[in-house]
Amino acid sequence: MKTLTAGRLLPVLGTLLAALLCALGPGAGSASAHAALTSTDPASGSVVPTAPRQVKLTFSEGVLLSADSVRVLDPQGKRVDEGKPAHVDGKSDTAAVGLAGGLADGTYTVAWQAVSADSHPVAGAFTFSIGAPSKTAAKVSAAEIDPVVDALYTTGRYAAYAGYLLLVGGCVFAGVCRSSRPVQRIAVGGWIALFAATSVLLLLRGPYTSGKGFGSSFDLSLLGDVLATKPGAALLSRLLLLSAAAVFLAVLFGSYAREDGDRTRMERRDVAYGLAIGGTVVAVGLAATWAMAEHASAGLQPWLAMPVDVLHLLGVAVWLGGLAALLAALWSGEPVRRAEVQRFSRLAFTSVCVLVATGLYQSWRQVGSWGALTGTEYGRWLLLKVALVAGMVALASFSRRWTGRLTDGRPASKKAASAVRTVRAATGAVKGAAKAAGPSRKEKDASPERAAQLARQREALEKAAGRRQRDADEPRSGLRRAVLAEAGVAVVLLAVTTLLTGTQPGRAETEQRQSAASGGARTTAPAASGPAETRIPYDTGGTNGRGTALVRIDPARTGNNSLDVSVTDPTGKAVDVPELEVSFTEKQKNIGPLRTALKRTSAGRWQATGFQLPMAGTWQLTLTVRTSDIDQITEIRNVKIN
Repeated sequence: MKTLTAGRLLPVLGTLLAALLCALGPGAGSASAHAALTSTDPASGSVVPTAPRQVKLTFSEGVLLSADSVRVLDPQGKRVDEGKPAHVDGKSDTAAVGLAGGLADGTYTVAWQAVSADSHPVAGAFTFSIGAPSKTAAKVSAAEIDPVVDALYTTGRYAAYAGYLLLVGGCVFAGVCRSSRPVQRIAVGGWIALFAATSVLLLLRGPYTSGKGFGSSFDLSLLGDVLATKPGAALLSRLLLLSAAAVFLAVLFGSYAREDGDRTRMERRDVAYGLAIGGTVVAVGLAATWAMAEHASAGLQPWLAMPVDVLHLLGVAVWLGGLAALLAALWSGEPVRRAEVQRFSRLAFTSVCVLVATGLYQSWRQVGSWGALTGTEYGRWLLLKVALVAGMVALASFSRRWTGRLTDGRPASKKAASAVRTVRAATGAVKGAAKAAGPSRKEKDASPERAAQLARQREALEKAAGRRQRDADEPRSGLRRAVLAEAGVAVVLLAVTTLLTGTQPGRAETEQRQSAASGGARTTAPAASGPAETRIPYDTGGTNGRGTALVRIDPARTGNNSLDVSVTDPTGKAVDVPELEVSFTEKQKNIGPLRTALKRTSAGRWQATGFQLPMAGTWQLTLTVRTSDIDQITEIRNVKIN
């Protein structure tokens, strides 16, 4: 097959990128992921003449319900719901709970929490009144994930992706290009990482979705509830598939890797075919455990999105996992033939084409419009991912240049040839010295410490000689540096991809804003003029205790909101503070305080997404700033929520 050069690669990628940009144009259909509350019955903030028999909620996608998914509190804060929440007429995007009879007039608070079909927890609250509004003593707090659980769960997701890439990429590289001990370490290390990460995710899934602490990770009843859900079943299936993957690794790097003189060529080919089929089934099955439990399983065209997601993940694994295997082989100093590197180069090119084609569809499906591409968090992360992929392709062009200079015979330059002769001479001297210095049997028996010391010296000298021989070949050294740069960008790319899987897609966020702007089918809240901003100066009294916090609430309407807090010093420079807290309280109806889970995104900036404000009105915003161990202040402002 003719080797594909960088000059032929760039036009192809340019064409695919142009198609991607066209796909993001107007005309996309409706879809969503990360379930959002679209309507309620009774409507949020409404006044009904008589008590309803039930409270019904409708979401933008299917949700998983638990026994406490919908709670209804009377004006005194007592629960008045009866029975377990259930879907209405079997529709997974609804939730309903019955109400007790004889309810008095007044304002009732509905607090809800569920798990969206793409496995992410969602929660919120709203109110309605029977007869006439009244004051209420009901207190509901925004559902918050325990920070320790959140950190461990996010780390586990990253480790699971990394483990899958190394496992699949290492095995493909071993089967198609070359099998060696460094490549075996990559594949086996990926299996260990994926198995450990999946086990941790399965234990943390319950605390992650319920908002409980790390101590509940080993609660068997909570684990049983998790296994009854789609994400829990996917994690358990992944563990079972990993047992099959362990057998595959034992054969690939065991009996198949060993040269067996008694085995005929036909028998070896049959084993190779069996490994290829079995490995493909396991790799596809593992990829499907992500597709069936995350963004691909919810929203627009899940019947097509799930197999596309599997192909996308396989392409990433072959490319990036194979890149890690190639780097390990080059770094070890083992001879890597030019034909093997070229085979991987062609394999990587095919994988990139698959990635761009499947990413084109995924981007259209999850983003949908130009506005969402630049105006949502998901869209901005996606742009960063595209930039990283483009950077890796640019670096790959350097790798191809070095590949073209590889030789399997004598060194290409006099300098390299001289270095190799020096290494060979040094290696011979090491062996001669080791033989001359080797202790007799009597001396070895008399001084085991001396024998061990000589063995360590010989090993160190052999490693040094091996490194010199490895670095003597300029093309391979250049290729190793280029591949190392690609691998560095790949680590960042993997982190961005992991963040994307936990971010609300731009299409869903856009639809949610449009729904809030139009008021929805059953809402009485007026449309808002735009986001609300309030500038809050503070002075804690200590050193560097003065500054200003700019709090932005978007879209400042009932339902889902995002919160952005920027902190600057008196000169206007962004500044970090040890602690920053924001809460909201509706004093007239005695609701709150509702606290946000702020996350630091950059110097002096904190954000929170998916924060629910249950009703319109004037809310009291409480900002607490701590600038040292003892210097702290709380400022209060009023904000209008439409």
